[in-house]
Amino acid sequence: MTDIAPLIKRSLVDQALEQLRLRIAAGVWAVGERLPTEPELCAELGISRNTVREAMRVLAFSGLIEVRQGDGSYLRSMTDPAGAMRALSHCTLEQAQETRQMLEVEAIGLAALRRTEQDLEQLREALQASAALYHGELEAYIRADLVFHTRLVDAAHNPALSELYRYFSAIVGAQLRQTLSMSPRRQAVFDLHVALLDAVEHQDPERAKSLCRQLINEP
Repeated sequence: MTDIAPLIKRSLVDQALEQLRLRIAAGVWAVGERLPTEPELCAELGISRNTVREAMRVLAFSGLIEVRQGDGSYLRSMTDPAGAMRALSHCTLEQAQETRQMLEVEAIGLAALRRTEQDLEQLREALQASAALYHGELEAYIRADLVFHTRLVDAAHNPALSELYRYFSAIVGAQLRQTLSMSPRRQAVFDLHVALLDAVEHQDPERAKSLCRQLINEP
């Protein structure tokens, strides 16, 4: 009897990705280390340059490597963010709130201590943009609100927190769709954003954290 071929054959790019991910997971390259060139990887993996290039493009898109024009590719992370995103996409509203409490509240406490005048200027600009949309179309407001919250986290000046929040922002958006679906929206909720910015401006971390908790726990 002849063997039955699989319905979906793995492409050469998929095979190259598997080999590269195995090497990353095994610690062949350290985070921040420059990876071998495309010709070197072609020779090592026994595949064409086009296949290597496409596999590297996928790794760059997923956040595992960073491609620096004219300098080569560098390992950015040993953990594929896709796994984290899959877990986040299945979390409940309650779980999303718990995660925001741990991540966003603490980040905003740091932001209140570390914000610069440039941070404040960008935050005022983002808050003004979201204010104009608060009582309008939901998706437009959510996009504007996420810019404001992302800039708050960025004001902590901790790249790791900023990176984590960007991965998590899709879940924040999903939470906002549930909590802001009522119409008309309560002005008191938006006023909490104004008070939050005021606490950050006056470098009051405890007040900023308290206001952030109130926002996250809004029904």
